[in-house]
This record gives sequence, C-alpha cells and structure tokens, in this order.
Amino acid sequence: MKKSNPTSAPAYQQLKDYVLRQIESEQWCAGDVIPSEQKLAQEFGLSRMTVNRALRELATERVLMRIRGAGTFVADMRYQSTLIEIRSIAEEIKSRGDQHTSEVLLLERTEDPLILEALQVPTGGIAFHSRIVHYENKVPIQFEDRHVNGQLFPEYLEQDFQAITPNEYMTSVAPAQGVEYWITARQASAPARQALRMPIGEPCLVLHRRTLVRGKIATDVLLWHPGSRYQLSGKF
Repeated sequence: MKKSNPTSAPAYQQLKDYVLRQIESEQWCAGDVIPSEQKLAQEFGLSRMTVNRALRELATERVLMRIRGAGTFVADMRYQSTLIEIRSIAEEIKSRGDQHTSEVLLLERTEDPLILEALQVPTGGIAFHSRIVHYENKVPIQFEDRHVNGQLFPEYLEQDFQAITPNEYMTSVAPAQGVEYWITARQASAPARQALRMPIGEPCLVLHRRTLVRGKIATDVLLWHPGSRYQLSGKF
C-alpha cells in the first residue's frame, strides 16, 4: 500500500482496497484469519483508529467477519443471501415433540469496553451478559453466550430465563427489525465445551447473530451447537 498524497484515496480506503485485493487474488480465503489490527497498523504505518475503521466497514459490508476474542476472518460470501428465521430454541425443541429445559450459568451487568463497543453502547452505558445452556430431553444442545443492550432492555437481569428464553423476552419487548448473522464450524471454546459436555476435538456449529432495533444493536450472541447433536435447517 502506497503512502497517501493529496490526490489519493484516504488511508482507510487504501487499506480496504488492499484487503479486497488479497481476497480477490485468493491470498486470503474464506475462513482465514487476517492479521491483527496492531500488525496491520505496524506494517503500513497507520494508526489503530484508521485500521479499525477499514476493518469495521468491511465487516459491515460482510466481506469480513469479526468475532470477539477470536479475531477477524474472511467471510464466506456464498452464504450471505441465506435466510434464517429468528426462532426461540425452546420453540424449536417443542416443535419436535421434545422437552426443553435450560440452565443459567451467568447473568450480570458488564462494563467491558469490548462488549460496549460491539453493541455500540457509549462508555458508561448499560450492557448485560448472559450464558445459558439449553437442553433437549436433558441433553445439552446449545450454549448461548449473549450480550444485550441495556438501553433497550433495562429489565433483562430481572427475568427468569429458566421459564422464558432471552429470545422470547426480547421479542415481547422490542421485536428485531434487522438481523446480521454468520455461520461457522469451529473448535469449541472451553466454556462451550464444558457446558455442552463435549469431548476434546469435537467441532461446533456456531451461529453468530446480531439483531437491530430502531437502528441500534439490540443483542450480539454466539450460539454454540455440538456437531454430533445438532443440525441447522429450515425452509422458506
């Protein structure tokens, strides 16, 4: 990437163009993790803010996929037009004639700056974090790791999530008006593997979903499913 001059594109746009060239030339392929913000900033002599803007815009354009704690990946564009219904896991299980139960592992307010940034909540704002395991006939099939915008759902911590799922509660308060999602096959994180009682090495099907309400990010959630016990399907 050349240094900018008064007639060239802004530095963040040059970096976006560089990333796109890497993908188009198949130097970086779908599912590959790209260099970190810090490494890109050092390599091209840019500020972290400039690099962050470039990667953030490419993620919004669904060229990249950013997963908190894991890194930034090249998105698989083949699946960007797929439709997925936002459906409660309890409803899904009951539709099969099976019994749904859940266990709340964590339910707290958080001031983690990374979480606030992901939800686009200003510093000092309210955000919540929950971790819940969902069971089908007493077998764990989904580990839900969710961050919630407290400005939209201020009573989130007061809910009984063994009686109602977060999805059902939030839909009753403020139904989603937009959704972004990414599907990947990954090795389970330690919390997911323990919650789902998975053997080491078994892959997970992971749905990363972000919902929007009134132009704001309402929730950002990772839904982990053991590969041997879950199938993602639907019709439209």
